[in-house]
Amino acid sequence: MAPPPTGRPTTVTGVTVRLTVNRAAWRQHVQSTATSYGAALVPVVKGNGYGFGRPVLHDAVRELAITPVCVGSVHELVDVPHDLEPVVLTPTLTPPERSAVLTVGSISHVGALQGWRGSVMVKLASSMQRYGVTPAGLPELVDAVRRAGLGLLAFALHLPLAGDDLERRAEIEAWLPHLPPTTPIWVSHLAPEVFHAVAADHPERPFRIRVGTALWHGIPRGEFVHLGAEVVQTRPARAGDLAGYHRSRVPFDGTLVSIGAGVAAGIALLQSDDPARRSPFHFARTRLHLLEPPHMHTSIAVVPTGAPCPVVGDLVDVQRPLLATTPDELVWL
Repeated sequence: MAPPPTGRPTTVTGVTVRLTVNRAAWRQHVQSTATSYGAALVPVVKGNGYGFGRPVLHDAVRELAITPVCVGSVHELVDVPHDLEPVVLTPTLTPPERSAVLTVGSISHVGALQGWRGSVMVKLASSMQRYGVTPAGLPELVDAVRRAGLGLLAFALHLPLAGDDLERRAEIEAWLPHLPPTTPIWVSHLAPEVFHAVAADHPERPFRIRVGTALWHGIPRGEFVHLGAEVVQTRPARAGDLAGYHRSRVPFDGTLVSIGAGVAAGIALLQSDDPARRSPFHFARTRLHLLEPPHMHTSIAVVPTGAPCPVVGDLVDVQRPLLATTPDELVWL
């Protein structure tokens, strides 16, 4: 693709970060993943809705005919349909007005719910060392839950992404002797076959599993989703020219490519020890060199003379996690 005529910028209106989804392939993935976990599955719909938006995923949960749904915080209860039963994963210091299952991981979490009536999940400490009670503190916390008049729905063990399923299973097994056998335990981040193996080894105990990323994206992310951003303007430049918010020096002759994507949509530099690998943008299977870090709604790339260069209206590939990205458009194919 040829660059625009020398000295004349080419511009188009509109700033777009676009998530494109193959509807049939995505729905097939969601259904097959749900089937692999079976009746123990509890979908997670939190944050930005994993890039889709929470309402889209709430509808998908309904299609799966699953009633409970996990949300990230009490602030995400606002758009949960009333025919779903929300379970709030993060402890709150302000009880919600809407009915929901809340999470407690300490005596102070129970104290913050004074006057509220409902059921809670007791969060167990994992190797993440985030929220959760230790085995030594569990009896006192369970007693506090009961004295507060709260129902105990289940215990919850949020396992880390680091490590493997054998390590995560070991954390579950280490907790079981400390838990009453008839109270359900909800776990996370296990492959279906490992989850079912744990449940089969302890048939007296009800197990459930919270699943988010694997259900909505696949691990690794499925080819049924694509994140892209529109090229809004191109402008010829020479080495040594100054451009951008910080008047950065253009490193070589070529084309300045203004991409309609920035931090407002969650687009940021990738983490890498190699500066040449920090740009999240690709075109023609080549990583685009960024003049500066992404700004609010625009990122400026520099394409060297002779290299494949996008033109106005082209979509460049964006390498970013969807759970940290808010697309301007969701396009179903």
